[in-house]
Amino acid sequence: MKIHVIQHDDWVEPGEYLAWAERNGHEVSYTRVWKREALPQGTEDMLVVLGGFQCPDTTTEECEYFHAEDEMALIRRYAEAGRIVIGICLGAQLLGQALGAHYGKSPEREIGPVPARLTAEGRRDSFLRHFPEVFDAGEWHNDMPGLTEEAVILAESDGYPRQIVRYGNFLYGFQTHMEFTSGIIREGLEKSGGDLEKSGRYIQSREELLAYDYTEMNRLLSGFLDNIAEEYMKQRS
Repeated sequence: MKIHVIQHDDWVEPGEYLAWAERNGHEVSYTRVWKREALPQGTEDMLVVLGGFQCPDTTTEECEYFHAEDEMALIRRYAEAGRIVIGICLGAQLLGQALGAHYGKSPEREIGPVPARLTAEGRRDSFLRHFPEVFDAGEWHNDMPGLTEEAVILAESDGYPRQIVRYGNFLYGFQTHMEFTSGIIREGLEKSGGDLEKSGRYIQSREELLAYDYTEMNRLLSGFLDNIAEEYMKQRS
């Protein structure tokens, strides 16, 4: 498969998404937005839109290298072509907004792994069939994706109602960062560690973030990617 990754900021890295692609021999290309690299033409099999400090309403006056409308237009091209789109955090919000649902503020700030659970629809989703009913979900966010009429919530947590959302065939929004690694967390604490100083019931300490083992979280994400890629290739053959 050909996979394109949109990366908004240097420390918000693809983590397990890249590790999975490399293990499976997939071809990976990038748009590093903060380096002002061009968006792709939209011919790859999978588009992975990562997170960032921006929101879908961030203007070029607020962040000169971020062009939300261009990214959302690209997301729509992938969706209309029946390709895979996976949005993570900001990417999930852009995916929902590209399809007509405005993002909103999350009811709780979450930083660090939190217990999440599959909804009834999540338990029926074939791409999540290997997920346990309750699992740890990595978090670092203030906002949440909007819901279209077709959107289905697949996972939620006590502090946040939209951890995983299915927007359509091969269109998935992950507000949760199942791709987190210890390396990403270390760099995140260096670049955005001040977020931990803000209040919130679901904000963990530096020590907790660094001590956590992200292996099982990565394994669950990898299984999801196996499942969605297998079905996509089956339909394309």
